[in-house]
Amino acid sequence: MGKNDFLTPKAIANRIKAKGLQKLRWYCQMCQKQCRDENGFKCHCMSESHQRQMQVFGQNPNRIVGGYSEEFEATFLDHVRRAHRFSRVAATVVYNEYIADRHHIHMNSTRWATLTEFVKYLGRTGKCKVEETPKGWFMTYIDRDSETIFKDRLKNKRISADLADEEKQERLIARQIERAMSSQQQQQQTLDPIPENSSEQNSDVLPEPSSGKIAFSLGGISSKPNLTVAAPLEVEDGEKSAKKMKVSGQGGVSALEELMAEEEKAKERSNRKDYWLCEGIVVKVMSKALAEKGYYKQKGVVIKVIDKYVGEIEMLEKKHVLRVDQEELETVIPQIGGMVRIVNGAYRGSNARLIAVNTDKFCAKVQIERGIYDGRVLPAVDYEDICKLHQGS
Repeated sequence: MGKNDFLTPKAIANRIKAKGLQKLRWYCQMCQKQCRDENGFKCHCMSESHQRQMQVFGQNPNRIVGGYSEEFEATFLDHVRRAHRFSRVAATVVYNEYIADRHHIHMNSTRWATLTEFVKYLGRTGKCKVEETPKGWFMTYIDRDSETIFKDRLKNKRISADLADEEKQERLIARQIERAMSSQQQQQQTLDPIPENSSEQNSDVLPEPSSGKIAFSLGGISSKPNLTVAAPLEVEDGEKSAKKMKVSGQGGVSALEELMAEEEKAKERSNRKDYWLCEGIVVKVMSKALAEKGYYKQKGVVIKVIDKYVGEIEMLEKKHVLRVDQEELETVIPQIGGMVRIVNGAYRGSNARLIAVNTDKFCAKVQIERGIYDGRVLPAVDYEDICKLHQGS
């Protein structure tokens, strides 16, 4: 067995040394060779193979550096999308995870000299949201594909919802007009009856309020004198007014109840949306994709809402900030007496206090606090329409 064979101690030692990462300044990207010390790197630079690669590089250096830069950026963003898609993370943490693969594209072969310069580039181009803190640079991946899908879906839903609302509003207005016209006609027929033979009579009605009687002047033949007959009033004024109050009272109560019911339904239709996220509420993360990171079924506070369907969630325990779609979130019900926010339905946006919970029907009884509906009790509100309000919000 030779001195440098595969199973010799020296060969095994060389493989162990070469297994880990070495210093970046002793790596040649053109030859894809990692040297362990300065002397080895110097010998490599003097080798014939390295000289040939440098001749190739000298023919078109901009194209080669640009290619390495594009590949470095693409692989770096792929790693961010896989490992930290919905979280805000330090740039140094991402870079250390990226260079763990010894066959990665090294930064000294790209047009960026430092990690800070590369992170600023990602922020300028809008590929990541970057911010400088006392602890260093932090970055949040911007998922353009998901945002495009969300915007298209939001646009289509908004168009369909607007059309449906317009049609419902037109039908509601038509019913109200028809109901008002029929009610007016009934009131006129009930309160001001017109005799059937009024068209056949050729007489003038002369009311006499003081006597309570009606005088009829009957026209006869021209040779005979006119005859005036005084007839008593058939229905007294008191009976008429009582009948008016009775009809008006019965119709008024029914119309008021019907109007309140219609108003409640209209409020429910206008405030019932397919999105419910709002700032200041406590939600539970139900994304199984985040189970490996330890966020599954963990609670957090919504600190920002993006495009109505995506929320930035600050976890209560780890204080990490995640970006999660509302389909992967769930509302949280507090203890009896706790404050909640109505996130959907007729009273959307109101704060209320939890009075009771019906576990069989998955609904709760709440009482609105503050605002124009202060003190109103809602006996049955679905779990998904209320959410725990974070203390201090």
